[in-house]
Amino acid sequence: MKKRIAIFDDNEKRCDGLKLLISLTEEMECVGMFPNCSNVLKDIETCRPDLVLMDIDMPKVNGIEGVRIIKTKHPEIKILMQTVFEDDEKLFASIRAGADGYILKKTTPADLLKAIEETLEGGAPMTPSIARQVLLFVGSTGAKKNAGDFNLTNREHEILTLLVQGLSYKMIAERCNISLPTVNSHIQHMYEKLQVNTMVEAVTKALENKIV
Repeated sequence: MKKRIAIFDDNEKRCDGLKLLISLTEEMECVGMFPNCSNVLKDIETCRPDLVLMDIDMPKVNGIEGVRIIKTKHPEIKILMQTVFEDDEKLFASIRAGADGYILKKTTPADLLKAIEETLEGGAPMTPSIARQVLLFVGSTGAKKNAGDFNLTNREHEILTLLVQGLSYKMIAERCNISLPTVNSHIQHMYEKLQVNTMVEAVTKALENKIV
């Protein structure tokens, strides 16, 4: 079954280009294009996407607020943020809102498709320059903790380390020689202990507290 992708972007030309790119793949289909998040819940419930490509800067209701609204009602939907600028404030606002990944619009079509696939598989893709900003940000924060402070098991710590390295759930299952449902179970327990809700939040907290 094809993965359903929705696009929120006020640039009509870019939307058409993204739709064409997605339509050229066998594994995905574009199920909706929207210029802003003014009716985001209605739009989401109409097209029922597996993943949303979300622009940040849109009129009326922007992408960051759109992420908050979607994740509150539909936490299972993956959201990949796209922006022109490497803006620290908007980057971390997106992460706090619950975005699953964050890439620049200048990302190549091949890398964009790869980022979509990684996000759908449970990864947390970031453009390298964005990832560096995250590292710089968390490196400047306060007191550090270790895995023991969060009561992570050895397996949970191992999986968190692999997530920080950018591996998807499927890749982690193969690396650890365990089933995909087992990986999901460990990650859900890890989320509870770290008090986070998304992969990006977990990775950021791991780096911030030098857990890995």
